[in-house]
Amino acid sequence: MNNVRNFCIIAHIDHGKSTLADRILEFTGTVEKRKMKEQLLDQMDLERERGITIKLQPVRMNYSIEGKEYTLNLIDTPGHVDFGYEVSRSLAAVEGAVLLVDATKGVQAQTLSNLYLAIEQGLEIIPVVNKIDLPNANAEKTKKEIIHILGCKEEEILTASGKTGEGVDEILRAVVEKSSRTQRRN
Repeated sequence: MNNVRNFCIIAHIDHGKSTLADRILEFTGTVEKRKMKEQLLDQMDLERERGITIKLQPVRMNYSIEGKEYTLNLIDTPGHVDFGYEVSRSLAAVEGAVLLVDATKGVQAQTLSNLYLAIEQGLEIIPVVNKIDLPNANAEKTKKEIIHILGCKEEEILTASGKTGEGVDEILRAVVEKSSRTQRRN
């Protein structure tokens, strides 16, 4: 049990949650590159058509750090506030949440509502600024918004690109390290 980490990604719609989940699946070797498709965890036709996650979807991955093996259980959660019940179910089953914020849009209202639910659950929050590869990305401004909301330090905020895969290893390392510090209430 010491080497199992349960986490989810919370984000506003179009902040890159499904794309980051795809890169995580590739990075961990859970899905072969030739079998990958966009929004792999979005199983419903409507989800794929609209580019939104409606139903939570769990996936188990293996990840190794310095020769030590970990089992990572990602629960892909909806980003839209209308699917709050699905989000609450996801948050109840994990120890950590990756807070994913688009560097071109900053923190959005739906992100905040899901973040507050995660904080109420006592989850370890791993803040990540996503889409840093885009020309109009403003990672510094986005980091300041996250600092203002979470009260964290700038060096605690990771940067990533779900599209290119930049920062994925750092996110997975943070999931392993930070989620292990969280003791869930029963």
